Amino acid sequence: MKTGIIVIIVLVLLGFFGCSKYNGLVKKDEVVQKAWGNVETQYQRRADLVDNLVSTVKGSAAFEQETLTKVIEARSKATSVQINANDLTPEKIQQFQQAQGELSGALSRLLVSVEKYPELRTTEQFQTLMAQLEGTENRIAVSRNDFNGAVNEFNSSVRTFPNNLIAGLGGFKAKGYFKAAEGSEKAPKVQF
Repeated sequence: MKTGIIVIIVLVLLGFFGCSKYNGLVKKDEVVQKAWGNVETQYQRRADLVDNLVSTVKGSAAFEQETLTKVIEARSKATSVQINANDLTPEKIQQFQQAQGELSGALSRLLVSVEKYPELRTTEQFQTLMAQLEGTENRIAVSRNDFNGAVNEFNSSVRTFPNNLIAGLGGFKAKGYFKAAEGSEKAPKVQF
């Protein structure tokens, strides 16, 4: 009789322990999904600003149409790549990063082209948009860092014992990180 009661008490304690660990993993998974939503929000903000920047530049300068076309195409491609927050695999994050990287490159080419037109840089509307884009790029960097921090905490929980047992039973899998784009370890050359 005593043995049965002890077994029941141990099973109940193990059940509470398992539930606690599972709920902790769910909370960390939600933090990762929220952080991913913040990343997407900042990239969407940039995509929305690009249209305004292109319109301002078009209205203020008559320069290479090809550059504007590439920015518009890159923006379109970047906004078409969507990732479900429940499926943040390294491959899908890499695909998302690649599309966003193309937009970053196109914006860089646009800004280099703008250097040829000093009168454009002095317009108030252009200066405001540039400040907004700079702020957006900073927000993207912060969101990506926050996302990687949330993923780190989640992945550490999923992979450590005894959480890995609960994670396996609950279907929790490690998430992918944002990584630096290829070639970003080399400083860009600035030539005038």
